[in-house]
Amino acid sequence: MGLRAANLEVRETAGAEGESPWRRRLGARRGAALGLLALLGFVAVAAFGPALLPHDPTAVDLNRVFQRPSLTHLLGTDNYGRDILSRVVYGSRYALAVGAAAVLISGTVGTALGMAAGLAGGIVDTVIMRVVDGWLAFPTLIIALAIVTALQPTLTNAAVAIGLAGAPWYARVARAQALYVKQLEYVTAVRSLGAGTGRIVWRHVLPNSLGPLVIQASLQFGTAILNLSALGFLGIGVQPPAPEWGVMVAEGRQYMLSGEWWIAGFPGFAIMAAVIGFNFLGDALRDWLDPRA
Repeated sequence: MGLRAANLEVRETAGAEGESPWRRRLGARRGAALGLLALLGFVAVAAFGPALLPHDPTAVDLNRVFQRPSLTHLLGTDNYGRDILSRVVYGSRYALAVGAAAVLISGTVGTALGMAAGLAGGIVDTVIMRVVDGWLAFPTLIIALAIVTALQPTLTNAAVAIGLAGAPWYARVARAQALYVKQLEYVTAVRSLGAGTGRIVWRHVLPNSLGPLVIQASLQFGTAILNLSALGFLGIGVQPPAPEWGVMVAEGRQYMLSGEWWIAGFPGFAIMAAVIGFNFLGDALRDWLDPRA
């Protein structure tokens, strides 16, 4: 009886160990599906949604103020009679544009700094990484606030500020990859054959760094949307009457306690859905691209 129980326990343990990788893969697939669905839906809404909406997102109609969600206005109207659904859909364009621009700026600046530090080493590495460490000491939103305040509260400046604020994370990832790849035997052999630093970076270091950098980009996209909304909420991002999600939440927050919850509620839900979707996608990409997973 004891031997049978022991055999049963061994089989259960082996079965659990054998199923764990598949469970992880299934979880990654689910996360990737949710993230990809959110991304495709986000792009589709931003690209085609405005053309299908019957209401102008900035049109004021004082005869329709504070209307609850109905068949005429699916998400209701705000304190100026503007259609909330139209404004939320148009707001996705701002979020998509700033998110893509911020990721491009962060990736370019951060990767260049990290590659330079990792490949050069010595004093160059020390100086660059100390600057990056000081950069990381401040929250990204604080850096974005400082840059936008020093310039002007426009959409372009918000994208630049958010992009520069996120660059240090790419620098750390790129430096780690450069330090790892440059000490591999085939890179040493290529260098001994006379290959220059530029060729080594473009042919060997950068391709081996794409996985971690893509994961970082997918995660930063959601953070960029959140920071854009925060800047708009504080009044130094996209300016009213532009239908930006953070601006809409700021305009509707004073009406939450009086019962008009939909004015700030639906833009807030759009922010939450976009950020969660990109985080799901980033987690799934990490599971698939990380060789240690």
